Order: sequence, then C-alpha cells, then structure tokens
Amino acid sequence: MKKLFLTAIILSMVFVAVQAQDEKPFKDGKRSHKGHHGMMMKDLNLSEDQKAKMKTLNEDFSKQMAELKKNEDITVKEMKDSKEAIVKNHRSQVQNLLTSDQKAQIEKIKQERKTKRQEGSKARFEKMKTNLGLTDAQQAQLEKNRKASMEKMKAIRENEALSNEQKKAQMMELRKEQKEQMKSILTEEQLKKLKEGNHRHGKGKSQTTK
Repeated sequence: MKKLFLTAIILSMVFVAVQAQDEKPFKDGKRSHKGHHGMMMKDLNLSEDQKAKMKTLNEDFSKQMAELKKNEDITVKEMKDSKEAIVKNHRSQVQNLLTSDQKAQIEKIKQERKTKRQEGSKARFEKMKTNLGLTDAQQAQLEKNRKASMEKMKAIRENEALSNEQKKAQMMELRKEQKEQMKSILTEEQLKKLKEGNHRHGKGKSQTTK
C-alpha cells in the first residue's frame, strides 16, 4: 500500500484503458478522453494475456461495487469498509498481474506527473507574484506556507490508517486552512485581484469545455 493514493490513480487508468481499447471515438469527431488511458496501456506494453485478465479484473471490480451499492441493509461505516476492502483487493490483484518492469514504469510515470505538478505550481506562483505585485516578505511567507501544505498533503495521502473518505475530508480542511492563510498575508486589493483572476480562469475553462 506504499504511496497508496497515487498508485491507485495510475492503476485505475490502466484497467479502464483495457476496457476502452476497442471503443470508437465520439461521433462528432472529437478525440475521446480515453485516448490518454490507451497511451498509458501502450507505455506499459501489456501482453494479450494481461489485457484479457485485466479486463476480467475490472469487470469483477465493477460488479462487486455495483452489488455493494444495492445493499441497503448495512451501515454507512460498513459500506465504507467494504469499499476499502474491495479496492484494496483489486489493487493487489492488478499489482500481481504486472511485471517488475511494468511496475517500474508506473513509478516513472508517477515521478513525471509529480514533476509536472510541481512545475505547474511554480509557474502559477510566479504569475500570481507578478499580477498581484507581491512584496519580498509576502513571497517568502507564501512559499513557506506552500511547502508546509505540500508536506501535510503528502502525510495525508500516505497515512494508511485513513480511509479515502477521511483523506478527502482532511484535504478539504487543508484547503480551507490555505485560504485563511492567504487572507492573512495579502492585502484587500490583492485578494480582490486574486478573486477576479480566479473568476476569469474558471469562466474561460468552462467555455472551452462546452
């Protein structure tokens, strides 16, 4: 269960890709979002036997989750625990299906994704610094808070004692904490500019997805 959160994401991309490999693109000619999953599968170079077994695992997983959702005679806690058990078992089965080289490839992809996120975060910070006219003191405090938040996020993701729901809740609390810290560092004018910038970004993003 090492690096549980990121591994789960990577592996889910793998078995979804197997199921989607023979599906056609959207009718309007736009490229399907599953193309990225197909690239992931290609990078892992799964054998035909692995593809077939991965598809079976995925179908079994979906069936178990569907049956669990239909069960109305269990408590919320029992539902969460059952989901965790099903996911854990499925992840273990997928791991056992992969070769050492394929597992190494997953680690490589995880590192590349991490580097990309870090670079994106740095680029956003530089843009914010310019747009808001941050002072040296503000920059230092924001960078300090950013690093502290990253460490907290990492600790939450790697805490095997927490369920996915608990991790999600703690992540939400961390985001609230970050917002409050931002308010204590930036001026009213800077906060206004930041809010306007986020609004424009969100609006532009929604338009591109129409």
